[in-house]
Amino acid sequence: MFEALSHLALQQYWWIIVSLLGAILVFLMFVQGGQTLLYTIGKTDMERTILVNTLGRKWEFTFTTLVTFGGAFFASFPLFYSTSFGGAYWVWMIILFAFVLQAVAYEFRSRPNNFFGAKTYEVFLMLNGLIGTVLIGTAVATFFTGSAFSVNDLNQSQWELSSHGLEAALNLHNLSLGLAVFFLARCLALLYFMNSVQHDEILKRARKQLLNNAIPFVVFFLTFVICLMFRNGYAVNAETGLVTMQEYKYAINLFEMPVVFIMFLIGVVAVLYSITISILRVHTKGIWCAGAGTILTVLSLFLLAGFNNTSFYPSSFDLQSSLTIQNSSSSHFTLTVMSYVSLMVPFVIAYIWYVWKSINNKPIDEEEMGEEDLHVY
Repeated sequence: MFEALSHLALQQYWWIIVSLLGAILVFLMFVQGGQTLLYTIGKTDMERTILVNTLGRKWEFTFTTLVTFGGAFFASFPLFYSTSFGGAYWVWMIILFAFVLQAVAYEFRSRPNNFFGAKTYEVFLMLNGLIGTVLIGTAVATFFTGSAFSVNDLNQSQWELSSHGLEAALNLHNLSLGLAVFFLARCLALLYFMNSVQHDEILKRARKQLLNNAIPFVVFFLTFVICLMFRNGYAVNAETGLVTMQEYKYAINLFEMPVVFIMFLIGVVAVLYSITISILRVHTKGIWCAGAGTILTVLSLFLLAGFNNTSFYPSSFDLQSSLTIQNSSSSHFTLTVMSYVSLMVPFVIAYIWYVWKSINNKPIDEEEMGEEDLHVY
C-alpha cells in the first residue's frame, strides 16, 4: 500500500503525523498550565493535594507524547532533529531538565519523611509549567521566524551563534507564541479543573481565573498571528529547491490551502467559545471543545509552516540551508516502513481515551484523597 506512494507523498504524510502529535502535545500541556496555578487555585494543603492529584493522573500522557513527538521527528526528518537538537541544545536541555523536575516532583512529593517537603516539589511543578510551555512555544515559533544555522553539502549542520538557541527567546514574535501557549495551557487547565474536581471553592476560583488568563492569551495569540500574516516567509521553488523570501507568504499559504484555513477558524472559534461559555455560566464540559479546538489550531499552524512549498525550519543565516520536508526527510524505504507502524496510532489513541475515561470516571474530591488504598501524588 505505502510502497506505491511517491517519496513526496510519504513526506507529506509524515509531516501531517508529526504535526498532529505536536498539536496533541500542546493540548496535553494543560497539565503544565495547571501546575502554575497550584497556589492561585489551591489555598490550603488539601486543595493543592487535590489539584496535584488530578493533574498527576495525566502528566504521563504529556511526557509520553513529548517523547513520541521527538521520536517521530527524528525518524521522519532526521536532518531537522540533528540541526535543532544538536545546535539549539541549550533550549532543548532546559526543556528536558524541566520535565525531569516534573517527574521527580510527582514521584516524591507525598513520600513519607520527605526531606525537602511538599512545597519544594510543588515549586518544581510550577517551574516545569512555566519553562515547558514558554520555551516549547518559542521553539515552535522559529518554524516561521528562522534560526541561525548552516548546512553543508554533506548534510552536516552547524549553529552559528554561541547562544545555541537561547536567542530565540529574545525575539518578540517568538516570545508572543511562547506566552500564548503558556496562557492557553492555564486556560485549558482551569477548564480541566472545572470538569474533574468536585470542590465548590476550587470551581469558583477557576471560573474567576479563567477570565484573567483568557485575556492575555487572546492578546499574545493575536499578536503572533497578525505578525505572522504580515511577515515575509521562506518560499521554496518546487523544481529547483531554491529558497527565497516572499511577502505575506504565510497569509498566502492560509488562503491557498482552504482546508487549513477552515481548520484554523474552527479551532480558534472552538477555543474562544469554550472559554466564554465557561466564564458566563457554570459549564464543566468546556475542556472537550477547547481541547479539540486547540488541536485543530496548532495542527493548522504546523501545516502552514511545512506545506505549499514552504521551508518548515528556515535558516536566517543562510537561506539555502533552510530545511524543507523534501530535503530533510528519511529515505523512501524508511518512511514506507514507518508508515505501516503509524497504522497503530488509532489504536494508541483509543487506548489513551479508554484510560482517560477510566481514571476520570468521577470527579476527584477531598473524601477520595483520604482513602487508604489510593496512590496520592
